[in-house]
Formats: sequence, C-alpha cells, structure tokens
Amino acid sequence: MRRVISNKGAAGSDGMTVEELPEHLKEHWPSIRSQLLEGTYKPKPVRVVYIPKPKGGERMLGIPCVVDRLIQQAISQTLSDFFDPTFSDSSFGFRPRRNAHQAIQQAKRHQSEGLTTTVDIDLEKFFDRVNHDVLMGIIGRQLKDPSLLRLIRRYLNTGMMTEGLYVKREVGTPQGSPLSPLLSNIMLDVFDKELERRGLKFCRYADDCNVYVGSQRAGRRVLMSLTSFLEDRLRLKVNAEKSGVRPSWKCNFLGYSFLGAKNPRIRCSTESIERLKDRVRQITRGHDRSKPMERRLEELNTYLRGWCGYFRLAETHRKFADIDGWIRSRLRMCRMKQWFKPRTRIREMMKLGLPREEAIGYGRHKRWWFYAQLHQTRFFLNDKYWEDLGFIGITGHMRRLGNT
Repeated sequence: MRRVISNKGAAGSDGMTVEELPEHLKEHWPSIRSQLLEGTYKPKPVRVVYIPKPKGGERMLGIPCVVDRLIQQAISQTLSDFFDPTFSDSSFGFRPRRNAHQAIQQAKRHQSEGLTTTVDIDLEKFFDRVNHDVLMGIIGRQLKDPSLLRLIRRYLNTGMMTEGLYVKREVGTPQGSPLSPLLSNIMLDVFDKELERRGLKFCRYADDCNVYVGSQRAGRRVLMSLTSFLEDRLRLKVNAEKSGVRPSWKCNFLGYSFLGAKNPRIRCSTESIERLKDRVRQITRGHDRSKPMERRLEELNTYLRGWCGYFRLAETHRKFADIDGWIRSRLRMCRMKQWFKPRTRIREMMKLGLPREEAIGYGRHKRWWFYAQLHQTRFFLNDKYWEDLGFIGITGHMRRLGNT
C-alpha cells in the first residue's frame, strides 16, 4: 500500500484516488481478502489513456483501479523475489538494483572487446502483443500455485475502458500496471536464455535489446535466426523497418550512442539532444513577457538537473559546453523579447554599460536572434550575468554530479 501511494498516479475506471485507498481498505479489505482466497475476485476494467511518443505516434497506457494496483503490487513484490534471481545478468530493465546506466556501461565493454557490429532488435508494440497463453505457460512451468495463476490470468484478460466503451482484451499487457514490468521480463527471459545458450553478448532493457557481434555477415545471420525464434516461439512481432545490423557507433541505445570503434566513448544520441533543445525552446519562449526571468531559470535548472542525472555517463564535454552556449543565446533572445519596446531595449542596454550611440541600434527592428548574437549583447549579457541570476547549465550540473 505504501508503494502504491508513493507512486501516486491517476484514478482508474472507478474514479478512486490513491489518497482514498487507506480509508477504503479499512472498510472493504476483509471482503476483498476473502474473495482473493476463495478465487472469486474479479478485477475492474482498466482505464486507457494515450500519451505521445517522442518520435511521433501514441503509446497506450492502462491505468488499473487503485485496489487492483494494490493487489498487483503485492503479486509483483512477491514474485520478484521468486523470479528475479533466475533472470539473465544482461537484463537491466525493471529490476531491483539495476538500471539503464549499467546497461550502457556493459554495451561499451562489449564494443571495447571488438564486437563492433550491433544487431538492433525492435519489437513492434511489445506490450500490446504479449500472447497470454505463451506467457502463462512460461509462468506455470515455474510457479505451482493454481489460485495465483488464475488471478494473474484474470488480470491479463481484464477488459479496457476507452472513451466510455468496454473492450475485451485477448492479447497484451498494457503499460502502466505494477505487474506489467515483471511479466515482460518473465516473457523475455526465455529470449535471454536463448541468447546465452548461443554464446552471444547482449544488453536488454525491457523490450529494447542490442546483440553485439564481430561482423556484418554474422549480424545478418543472427538477426534472421533471432527473428524466427521471437516470432515462432514467443509469438512476438519484430519490426523489420526499425531492426537491423549496423556499426555500433551508428546505433542508439536508451538515449545514448557511442563514438569510435576500438575505444568507444559514450555520448548522447542526436535524438536526445534534439529533445533537449525542444524543451529548452519551450522554456525560453519570450512571448509571455510577464513571466520573470528568475522563474524561467528555475524551471530550466530543474529540467537540466534531471536531464544531466540520466545522461551523466556521456563523455563529450565539449558538446555540453556548446549546448550551454546555445542555451545562453536563447536566454539572451528571451531577454530581448522581454524588453519589447525599442526605448526599453535601449535603456536596459545602457544600464548594463553600453554607450548610448551603440545602444540606439537595439531599437531599429525586432530580429530577436540577431540581437542575441551581437558582440555587445554577448559581452554585457555574458556567462557571469546568467550565473548571477542563477543559471547553472549542463556543464555546471555535470560538475556537481562528478562528471568532469
């Protein structure tokens, strides 16, 4: 219950919030417990919401009711102790004391050993395509508890509420429930064991898997055989357009990529940098001139602190310095937009120390990016100016995290 409450989350199809859960359980838990023990408990439908994907399209999330989240969390915590010790050491997603950073570091080690070709396997809509019979067969071979198996099957078969309509579900385990990550790892552990049986080096985080081999020829052979295994044995669909065999320095993995072959360096992927810039553009838009610069900088620092926390393994410090310079240009442009009237821009630049004759040039037009790049603007609205206002920047956050 503490875990469900701490995770917060939206209400399910019954409208109950996590704050209401403790009081609800005081009254109804004896009845719920009795139904669970007798095998008569029936989960409520899952509320469906859609969130945008970074590369376009939408991802379906299933939000179970709070009571069902409590029961699923209890199942997950119990079964994790049972299943997790049997999982592969090359599986890093949704497991205790394992994270994406460990996966990236292991990927770098494999490349350093000369495995410079990556077989990138992309599973098409994995959570939506999980076959219930295959999954229950895998679980049933290790778990000998008929009542718990029936309860898990009921959660898999629970219908969905979307736009007020009830829809039955025969395949898939929607993302968003406490049980889905564990079930996905149980399903894909069969794949991990097959890779280990073949002696292949790999890193897997949830449904994102990279296999490392020594040549393009070997990679094509591995991709073909693994596609057959996934589609025939686990009845999962491999996305042929996104999967492929590529040089390791051309592959993205968990938002990271690599520079070089023999001695690879970790860097942020191009897509990650573009998403960062898109978010910075949103924060530094100058159309809302009433929003104080201090508030913008606070929002920017909060976002960059989280971004740097995830990408702290990156070894491209010069790139971070370049991005910081671009962010300061965005801030200078935002400042110019806040000084919207020509006489305001002239007055404020004179306050900073610019002679009147030169400051008059700031009132001639409204080309904001042009103003931000002027030598005088860079000189007076310099790094120290923004540091005094509280801007930390990527290099500052990385330094605090120990990435120097």
